[in-house]
Amino acid sequence: MQTLSVDLGHTRYPIHIGSGLLSDASVWNRGIAADSILVVSSSTIAPLYLEHLKAGLAGRHVAQCILPDGESNKTLSTASWVIDALVGNKVHRDGLVIALGGGVVGDVAGFAAACYQRGIAFVQAPTTLLAQVDSSVGGKTGVNHPGGKNLIGAYHQPIAVVTDTDTLATLPDRELRAGLAEVIKYGCVWDPIFFDWLALNVGALLARDPEALAYAIARSCEIKAKVVGQDERETGVRAILNFGHTFGHAIEVATHYKQYLHGEAVALGMIMAAELSRRLAMIDGGASARIRELVAAAGLPTEIPRIGTERVLELMRMDKKVLAGNVRLVLLEKLGRAVVIGHYEQGALETMLREQVG
Repeated sequence: MQTLSVDLGHTRYPIHIGSGLLSDASVWNRGIAADSILVVSSSTIAPLYLEHLKAGLAGRHVAQCILPDGESNKTLSTASWVIDALVGNKVHRDGLVIALGGGVVGDVAGFAAACYQRGIAFVQAPTTLLAQVDSSVGGKTGVNHPGGKNLIGAYHQPIAVVTDTDTLATLPDRELRAGLAEVIKYGCVWDPIFFDWLALNVGALLARDPEALAYAIARSCEIKAKVVGQDERETGVRAILNFGHTFGHAIEVATHYKQYLHGEAVALGMIMAAELSRRLAMIDGGASARIRELVAAAGLPTEIPRIGTERVLELMRMDKKVLAGNVRLVLLEKLGRAVVIGHYEQGALETMLREQVG
């Protein structure tokens, strides 16, 4: 097992990464003292891994709340089911929520934990690559609104992240590829050496080579922990981790969360952000092409859906990064260095959108 740390100054918590951790009682006994626990999982993940987790929690009172799968269920009503389960099982302020699943489960369970009795402890136990490298770390929780993605939420840090890499064995290939989009993002915005490593090892990652996956997960978590440690509430540098997300979220909403997985939409968004960076003469065509090539090599989509410029602009204006009416974008100065820009040539953005989305 490898253990990393997220240090926010006012709090600190571990990220445990390794094989067989869900059923390992010694992991769950490390600073996790609650006896009353609600496990929130999904209809897909619970049959596979809930009993493994219960084995690691033997001797404690464990209740469960099983949610339907899919981004379309990341809603206030779904979060209310979790709160109903907390009330129904008489979980008190010294209780614990464990999110066993992918990003949707983690976001919904964390948001319910943040709201219930004004905040109780929760642990992330991510089972998808995307959740393991991104959404489980950093304390962002929330649900979607018909008007936009993640518009309702709270910052609520977990007390631990328990990443059992064995769960990737049952992850569908498409979900694995979607998770690689977030891994690629870290190379684009922070670590060009990691980007080069990904370009050389993408085949091994797709083949689920254990050593390659373990390194990719650990390096991604190291980068996110460092960024979040500098900027917990996204007032500065943390915003760079949204590279590709403003465009990607617009694609998700415009296609009603039915056509693309989150990572697939982010991959398309990264291609668009890299292209805009090129048009603004921030990076050259070679860097933009390398990003597109790595996205394609990871088996992710590269063809932007024709959803319309005005619709994309409308959805971008609802993005959480809008300040003083300006849509702030995460763009690249070079591979491995991203910046957040609120003032840019609007014409370049609109021209790019008309060519890419119609």
